[in-house]
Amino acid sequence: MSQKPSKETLEAVCWDLPPHAACSPDCAPSHYHLFRSMAHGLPEQLFQSLEDVEKWVKEWIELEDEALQRHGIHILSEIWGKVMANDGQYFD
Repeated sequence: MSQKPSKETLEAVCWDLPPHAACSPDCAPSHYHLFRSMAHGLPEQLFQSLEDVEKWVKEWIELEDEALQRHGIHILSEIWGKVMANDGQYFD
């Protein structure tokens, strides 16, 4: 069964259908700019405890460039736009 007939059936019974799944591999949090940027610093790290991880994350956030984060937010809106333009279908 394709997506369109299922969507039409749900609309026929007056159920609201969200525009896109809440969890999408196309917009996974790991794809967001913040996590991609953070991942560049992780290969050099060897954490001995949860406290070490928390300390590193806090320090990384404090040092993160504000302009870089603004750019990441802009890119995220482009990704969400692409999801909407593809009618919720997966894309690369």
